[in-house]
Amino acid sequence: MRMALLAAVLLAGPAAAQEVRFSPAATDACVAQAAAPEAKRGCLGLAAQQCMGATSGGSTTIGMMDCLDQERDYWDARLNAAYKVLRAKAKASDADLAEWGSSAPRTEPALKQMQRAWIAYRDTTCEFERAQWGGGSGGGPAVLSCLMRLTGEQALYLESAWLGE
Repeated sequence: MRMALLAAVLLAGPAAAQEVRFSPAATDACVAQAAAPEAKRGCLGLAAQQCMGATSGGSTTIGMMDCLDQERDYWDARLNAAYKVLRAKAKASDADLAEWGSSAPRTEPALKQMQRAWIAYRDTTCEFERAQWGGGSGGGPAVLSCLMRLTGEQALYLESAWLGE
């Protein structure tokens, strides 16, 4: 029994040491303090960098990928929230235009088309970044860094459109 307990503790040690310590607090604070959209873009990657420094093994390929992926998830959630708000606003605006008999271009279909084109752009751009590593171990962090950065930029863009900045 003692040996089984010792083995469990020893095996859990490396797993616990690799626990990712991601927090978006620094990024949230940075974005909140930034007045201009350009300054907000400077916040991209901040939480991932702090995660890499706070996580045992955060400077390893796997550690970097975990931290970058979690910040990508953070920006993806912000992007989806902003897109949902913009889409609702666009539908309401388009309904008003239709009610007035306006022939102005509709916003909601343009928003949807723009977002679909952006997804294709993001994916192909990040695959290009991965390809530059020639199959090396840096390709994983490179593609996740790209996905995080481009997703963050798009989230900030949609949020600024939502807020009318």
